[in-house]
Amino acid sequence: MSRRYFFTSESVTEGHPDKICDQISDTILDALLSQDPKSRVAAEVVVNTGLVLVTGEISSNAQVNYVNLVRQKIAEIGYTDATNNGFSADSCSVLIALDEQSQDIAQGVDQAIETREDASEEIWDTIGAGDQGLMFGFACNETPELMPLPISLAHRISLQLSVARKSGQLAYLRPDGKTQVTVIYEDGRPVGIDTILVSTQHTETIGDITDGAAVQERIKTDLWTHVVLPIFADLAVKPDDSTRFLVNPTGKFVIGGPQGDSGLTGRKIIVDTYGGYSRHGGGAFSGKDPTKVDRSAAYVSRYVAKNIVAAGLAEKCEVQLSYAIGVARPVSIFVETFGTGKVDDDLLLDLVQQHFELRPAGIIHTFNLQALPGDRQGRFFQEVAAYGHFGRTDLDLPWEKTDKADLLKTAASKALAGVGI
Repeated sequence: MSRRYFFTSESVTEGHPDKICDQISDTILDALLSQDPKSRVAAEVVVNTGLVLVTGEISSNAQVNYVNLVRQKIAEIGYTDATNNGFSADSCSVLIALDEQSQDIAQGVDQAIETREDASEEIWDTIGAGDQGLMFGFACNETPELMPLPISLAHRISLQLSVARKSGQLAYLRPDGKTQVTVIYEDGRPVGIDTILVSTQHTETIGDITDGAAVQERIKTDLWTHVVLPIFADLAVKPDDSTRFLVNPTGKFVIGGPQGDSGLTGRKIIVDTYGGYSRHGGGAFSGKDPTKVDRSAAYVSRYVAKNIVAAGLAEKCEVQLSYAIGVARPVSIFVETFGTGKVDDDLLLDLVQQHFELRPAGIIHTFNLQALPGDRQGRFFQEVAAYGHFGRTDLDLPWEKTDKADLLKTAASKALAGVGI
């Protein structure tokens, strides 16, 4: 029986208060790992009107100026004029309140993780997870990047808002904003766009346009032309005459950013992942070094799921991992293909266990997570702190590679033929 339903996901721009915090946390992480790849970092940030608080636990031999890092990132996001934004890189107060990592937590991962060239798989068994927890990874064939269509569209629109603002194309835009897309599904496949919602911070007036209604009409027209339509260029499903387009539904959005709402690191975990389309283990990513499996195991879970889908072994795939603090190997591994698998899920589980490294030290080694910030001139984790950690075709992310797809396809064929994996 045919089924028609709607699914909605949201994204936020880099100027959203929570995303400001995520980006500052990961900017600090990048700076510390660039100097000391073995830094242990759990950096949390709070922002409010005129205030940034950096707190958490950090153990590192790196020497960084936290205040300068905070101000530079805020300016890069676009908060440089307190008059227009109510929050500015130059005038906000920056408070630093950091402790060292608890020894009770650190002892589980205190064994040094060796370099990529010298890494020993035997040593990986002695390096436990930095905390307990469960993580999910997901992939599906709805978009070229193998992400669910609703979150992919929401991210694309949010990112395009930033591009239009920073390029000067729509100079009246301000950094804060949210997007939301409702996709129409029939029998599990996206077939249309029901609603596109954009709430974007803007100046009170636009040139000589001072009437509030006229300002909003201008914004709506500009966003449709310069922000919404361009992001559908490579997609088969596009908006049509029946698609609702809502812009700033309250009538205006002038006061935004930390002046409008406080922000906190880790409060946009659904935006960071799959837009609610897949399950989430609950752990945030930003500000955490790679020994924290909340981050590194979520990345490898995506890597596993994406390679299974890229291999054509399933149309949708969700992978769950769970860990115990101080223990290297996962406590549990779960693979679910929601009835779309071309082979049995138990076979996929066997393939995952044989062909993917899931120990924390092995994940760090596979993706080079501790060294990448230094290798990329101090910018790696902060790049994924806005517009999603997954499906990013604009970034070279190791967990987005599909380099095991052919191997999985061949191994599955051999197993089905009774040859052995």
